[in-house]
Amino acid sequence: MPERPNRIFGRSLPMSLLRARETVVQRFRPMLRRHGLNDQQWRVLRVLAERTEVTATDLAAEAAVLSPSLSRILPVLEARGLLRRKTGTTDQRHSLIALEPSGRDLFEQVAMDFELIYAQMARDFGQERLARLHAELEALRQALS
Repeated sequence: MPERPNRIFGRSLPMSLLRARETVVQRFRPMLRRHGLNDQQWRVLRVLAERTEVTATDLAAEAAVLSPSLSRILPVLEARGLLRRKTGTTDQRHSLIALEPSGRDLFEQVAMDFELIYAQMARDFGQERLARLHAELEALRQALS
């Protein structure tokens, strides 16, 4: 049996990633709240802004939202008039989800605010370091998938 490494909890990869994520997301949360959104709702809008229509299954996967959470998010965003759901033409069991014009408008407003925050993060951390971090995180994801 291999020897178990003596890892300090705070230096484990999952904890390091969680702490880094939380530090980054904290920069965005106040702005999202001003727009009446939370992190998950924003990720849903962000995916929909890049797609014409998407199934709930694909939307959950792309937005990194669990299906039960998405089931709670969609009615809220739909009630706000930000998205629409319609039954698929080839499979009646699956609905297709798309942004409404008001959802596109909100996305554009939030995206502009996001760019200001990203620019500050690039100044704080360095644009090249940020690009390397993105590349390394994607490489890690690909290697472990």
